[in-house]
Amino acid sequence: MRDVPVSSGSELDPLAVADRAVALATAAGATEVEAVVSSERAQLTRFANSEIHQNVAETDGTLNLRIAIGKRIGVASSNRLDDEGLRRLAETATAIARNSAELEDWGGLPRPTSISELPAGWADATAAATPELRAEGVRAVIAAADDAGVRAFGSFSTSIEELAVATSTGIRADQRRTSAQLLTVSMAADGGSGYAEQAGVDVTGIDAAAIGREAADKARATANPVSVDPGDWTVVLEEYAVVDLLSMLAYMGFSALAVQEERSFAEPGRVIGSELVTIVDDATEPGAMPMAFDYEGVAKQRVVLVERGVCRDVVYDAQTAARGGVTSTGHGLPAPNSYGPFPLNMVMSAGTTDRAALAGEMGRGLLVTRFHYTNPVHPKLAIVTGMTRDGTFLVEGGKIVGPVRNLRFTQSYLAALAGVVAVGRDRRTLRGDFGGVLVPAVRIDGWTFTGATEH
Repeated sequence: MRDVPVSSGSELDPLAVADRAVALATAAGATEVEAVVSSERAQLTRFANSEIHQNVAETDGTLNLRIAIGKRIGVASSNRLDDEGLRRLAETATAIARNSAELEDWGGLPRPTSISELPAGWADATAAATPELRAEGVRAVIAAADDAGVRAFGSFSTSIEELAVATSTGIRADQRRTSAQLLTVSMAADGGSGYAEQAGVDVTGIDAAAIGREAADKARATANPVSVDPGDWTVVLEEYAVVDLLSMLAYMGFSALAVQEERSFAEPGRVIGSELVTIVDDATEPGAMPMAFDYEGVAKQRVVLVERGVCRDVVYDAQTAARGGVTSTGHGLPAPNSYGPFPLNMVMSAGTTDRAALAGEMGRGLLVTRFHYTNPVHPKLAIVTGMTRDGTFLVEGGKIVGPVRNLRFTQSYLAALAGVVAVGRDRRTLRGDFGGVLVPAVRIDGWTFTGATEH
């Protein structure tokens, strides 16, 4: 096996590095070995006060090595991928395993699965993106801010990732992915602020001018907000807020580990939402940033989480699958992993309601752009607390009548799903906590706000 140093400037072969790491760890005494190599080229253009102030690029290769000696597990990682670095890493992981307590229910590393290529996860335009391309997008955002008399802040990123997994159980998997994200916050001199974001595999699909106008218009429209009384409100949640809804539900309940630890709300057949709510994890969906396999090298399966308001399944990695007597659904994260398996490509089904009608059909309520600083209060009941941010508006008679001060909430996200009365027919690709999310905007009856803020 050839030596593949990152520092030499040579092209990194992630699968070759993973194979070499498996061989070295096996020679060091491991009975099972998993090598996960991530090679990434990431670029980021930042802007503040309507000026580009930073353009950075990073190229890195990282190896995460998990080894088992019987039921004793050791994990170590490094970005030194030359032969000597790999030898030291194998020795370190082996020493950690030998000094670790046995994991009594260790199920072993997974076996090879049939993995299909996903061309939808790669875009040549993103791979070839230049600082000039990102600067052009930023200029469009700033131009929209200038037209509205506000200032623009944010970032425009593009990246290429190659992920390779090799194991002593015979897994050899390799995939390439691209991603792009433009996000901006526009701020007005009077304190108004607006947010907008778009993500995707293909950078050419990002409409920078539209993102800039959306944020700038919100910043202008949020000037001089008024206070409204806390309580139960009908709300329209824009896509940015819906992402938080799905991400929190995934964290609290859609993981097999949460179920096995009896801290999840998920229960097959349980009604947790209205019939308008269907949520799946689908790594083949182009709008959800496709991924062929997980960080254990297991092919990703489409998992129905909620079907017409009814709980169906949860996601599994190798360890939780072994505990449950089932097979992994391909949702493993890199070891060591306290989260357990996680949905990385969440998709909420679109509805039939025109975007304008979501608020237009509301008698009196609030339109919420996004949430901020959300935290679980009671995972089993899916109760979350947080705040609104960057655009909260009062709606009366189907018309937006003006901005309101940000509100604090303590809300059961399950009750929110049950209260969904309309779902938008258009969806947007955004970034969630760990992966891509494809979501519509929704209208919900009965969102509980508990207090107001000063701004």
